[in-house]
Amino acid sequence: MRLQIHLSPQWVLDTEMREYRPSEAVDFCIVGTGAGGAVLAQRLARYGFSVVCVEAGDWLDSERDMVSDEAGARSLYWNDLRITGGTEPLILGGNNSGKAVGGSTVHYAAFCPRFHPSDFRVRSLDGVADDWPISYADLAPYYEQMEREYPVAGPAYFPWGQPHGYPYAPLQMGTAGQVLVRGCVALGIPVCIGGPIAITSGSFGRRPHCIFRGFCLQGCKVGSKHSTLVSHIPDAIEHGAEIRARCMAFEIPVGRDGRVTGVRYYRTTDEGTYVEEEQRARFVVVAGYAIETPRLLLNSRSGRFPDGLANSSGLVGKRLMAQAGQVVWGRFPEMIRQYKAPPACAETEEFYETDPRNDFVRGYSIQTVSPLPIAMAHLITQETGAFGWELRHLMEEYNHYAAIGVLGELLPDERNYVDIADEVDQYGIPVAHVHFNLFENDRRLIRAAVQRAREILEAAGAEETHYVDRYAHLVGTCRMGSDPRTSVVDQYCRAWDVPNLFICDGSVLVTQGAANPALTISAIAARTADYIRNAAARREL
Repeated sequence: MRLQIHLSPQWVLDTEMREYRPSEAVDFCIVGTGAGGAVLAQRLARYGFSVVCVEAGDWLDSERDMVSDEAGARSLYWNDLRITGGTEPLILGGNNSGKAVGGSTVHYAAFCPRFHPSDFRVRSLDGVADDWPISYADLAPYYEQMEREYPVAGPAYFPWGQPHGYPYAPLQMGTAGQVLVRGCVALGIPVCIGGPIAITSGSFGRRPHCIFRGFCLQGCKVGSKHSTLVSHIPDAIEHGAEIRARCMAFEIPVGRDGRVTGVRYYRTTDEGTYVEEEQRARFVVVAGYAIETPRLLLNSRSGRFPDGLANSSGLVGKRLMAQAGQVVWGRFPEMIRQYKAPPACAETEEFYETDPRNDFVRGYSIQTVSPLPIAMAHLITQETGAFGWELRHLMEEYNHYAAIGVLGELLPDERNYVDIADEVDQYGIPVAHVHFNLFENDRRLIRAAVQRAREILEAAGAEETHYVDRYAHLVGTCRMGSDPRTSVVDQYCRAWDVPNLFICDGSVLVTQGAANPALTISAIAARTADYIRNAAARREL
């Protein structure tokens, strides 16, 4: 199969892709091509394994699908039916998932800070949540690899967490970032300028530099913003991996020996019909992220696994985490034009760690978010109820608004979970039912973070401030651990219950810190790939 995908006006992916027969047993069948699945596929292909990735979404063409139009970007998101509930029902779709080759990395903001060392020792340090079975030091070399491969632009010295520098110069900061810096400087708060963000400040390989189009969340038309579609998938293909698009996985069958035998999926034909197929594989990797991964496992019930595949602990789908993502904006007397840059271009992590002076544990970051007009109108309507001419009048002030976002750590809790609903999707597959609630520590942290963000905007000169509740970056639901009774996978993402099943995406995170998770997910995937290569060499798989 020859692919010809426009990734920018200067760069066309034109390559022959290896195709395997579904009946031909490959070494690895990977479900999903996002931050975890694509990095794992690229490395496993480079290590000489045969790899097939099944992806529910389609290939994207930058000339056709990545448009300077908020409404026109809906095709990038996971818009299939999902059910949400709890005291704080999550808004899904574009906010928390993608449906395309490259997954949600195609339309994420590409802000890529590392987790802090404390994030891996929350139970030991603060007496809440759980410690990870790995440490920051275990991921540090893989953070460095991903920062070069994405790549990540940022300052030569980043002061928070484990201090470090970035290999590429910071991106020029936009006007909303200037507002954040102005407010932080006025209050004496340290702030980071121009990153860490996975957008090239200059050309990178075949990828051109950023043109400050501002539509990062609608897909990068020029290909300067990182996504696995431009960073790892082309290399995976060149090393023999097959990316099989429009293939919706619905079951992972298990043989008599208790090992999985492959992946069953519905392939959408060019005529729009669904054809059931099964890709045989010696190993299966599920990398569908924090909702679709537990959905697939829970739907893969069998006599051996009546409660869902790899679920002897009862924790598949449990301890779903979202980050507090409240958006706080101010109106300024001068023109801001916050859209004139990537939406995430500056931050402070000064409030990331637990502070004994607070009435809550753990902490938050504050980042620029810079919503485009439709998103800004939604924020205003949610906060004020304005509609029609009243909303139009408020939107006339759009160029005077500057918005910043809270990114707060919400603690894992088994009352936040994903299970299976009675409803089915267009394929006839039972859909996910997502339950999410806030608890007292969460509410206290959010109140403090919103107040701090308002103070920053006021110190920068805002005449009035507003905020709305929002949640982002879903993780958890298949946590890693050192005990099969209290976790789903081990430290290398290998399922305790099934020796040839791996889960490698954001669902394995034990806690989530106050950092965007994509870089950490990719670092975990790179570490898992090295484990697989070494274990195979020792004949221990």
